[in-house]
Amino acid sequence: MRTKFLSFKRKLAIEFTKLVCYNTYIPRAACSENFDIILMTHSKVPVVNQARLPSAPIFLSQAEAEVVRILWKQTSISRPDIGRITGWSKAKTSQQIQNLLSKGYLVEAGEQASQGGRKPRLLHLNRLLGYLVGLDIGATSIDLVLADVSGQVLQRRSEPADVRQPPDAFLSRCSELILDMVTAQACRPDQILGIGVGVPGPVDFARGVLVAPPLMPLWEDFPIRSFFQKTFSAAYVVIDNDVNIMALGELRAGGGAGVDDFLFVKIGTGIGCGIVSNGSMHRGSMGCAGDIGHICVDKQGPICRCGNTGCLEAMAAGPAIVEKAIKAAKNGASPLLRQMMESNGGTLRPEDVSAACREGDQAALEIVRASGQMIGDVLASLVNFFNPSHIFLGGGITNIGNHLLIAIRQAVLRRSLPLATIHLSINFSRMGTDVGVIGALALAREYLFVVEGHPFLFADSHSFALNERR
Repeated sequence: MRTKFLSFKRKLAIEFTKLVCYNTYIPRAACSENFDIILMTHSKVPVVNQARLPSAPIFLSQAEAEVVRILWKQTSISRPDIGRITGWSKAKTSQQIQNLLSKGYLVEAGEQASQGGRKPRLLHLNRLLGYLVGLDIGATSIDLVLADVSGQVLQRRSEPADVRQPPDAFLSRCSELILDMVTAQACRPDQILGIGVGVPGPVDFARGVLVAPPLMPLWEDFPIRSFFQKTFSAAYVVIDNDVNIMALGELRAGGGAGVDDFLFVKIGTGIGCGIVSNGSMHRGSMGCAGDIGHICVDKQGPICRCGNTGCLEAMAAGPAIVEKAIKAAKNGASPLLRQMMESNGGTLRPEDVSAACREGDQAALEIVRASGQMIGDVLASLVNFFNPSHIFLGGGITNIGNHLLIAIRQAVLRRSLPLATIHLSINFSRMGTDVGVIGALALAREYLFVVEGHPFLFADSHSFALNERR
């Protein structure tokens, strides 16, 4: 079979001033790139010259951005369908699509069923444009994925970690894992166009730094963005709170897809809440909305890591559950927990409490129910205030199971207004442990493109498919 190669050269020059966006603004800059597009007539797939790759963010006109938004929702679509959705003339539709094809951002592959006449060709985002990374940093673990720009997951890595380490050492290991995925995928570091990072602490979203994080005090004001950009120079790095990326993952690829108003509550080493309002993430004026773990539930309670007393996190999160279980084992309230503690070398884990609940251990059940009730009481106030249609629960402690879920539901229903709970759904997230890392990937993808002349990066507020290669 003979394959013909056609080469096109297009010069793209962009100049912009004080672009207000994530990380406050980008100073006046100008860039000029030569993009060499190679078109193979037998596959119709343009490939961006590997020697001259684009860097993120990628600038689009308003009209080009409309096409990309449509492709995020549809995955693949024909020219006539784009014209119908946008209301554009056939000439304008053809022009905007040709612009994106010539820049190598779109490709044509496959055909739509004919409705009379020639079968229309289908358009897709060019998966060879570059790669995206999602990084979910937990208190005791890290999870990473490498995906193409369409959101298809290509590589995964996970390992235990201690977030109390100095950030240089911790993030160096994260970079090593990303490079390992890059090598496995046979690509290069400068092909990474976006990195989304979730961290377990309060994040100033505009600056992309942690502010007074109780779990990781050494990380305060550490420049995570510039750290990764030393190795991945073409990447645009976005940092957010871990529960916000979970909420985003649920919104984009989970049960929250198509839901306008919901809460995502993470229960793990800490407790936090991601807020989706009117189909978009709500972060508040400084990016710390939803930090419910430090709402006081008992003024006489234990001292929290934040310095206050009786915080929900100090009373009902994973460490508090384990501490109460150890006490029950030591004082004889639970022979089963005592036996487990002796088998574990004098300690217990949340998994042990969960196992004891499944065995019907009364002390373990009471501990879990008490935690669920405290969490539910706080969520009831949020339900009365925000009136969500759904609450999704995630995080390691949700593995304890239905005893925790039932206690939370009962407390919410008991303390919320009847009108606010008529159609309220409270359930565990079906995405499981994937929700955070998929949300981090979604965060990177949302900030891949910039609308030229627009003061903000465009982040589509609707759902898109994130498919993993099986």
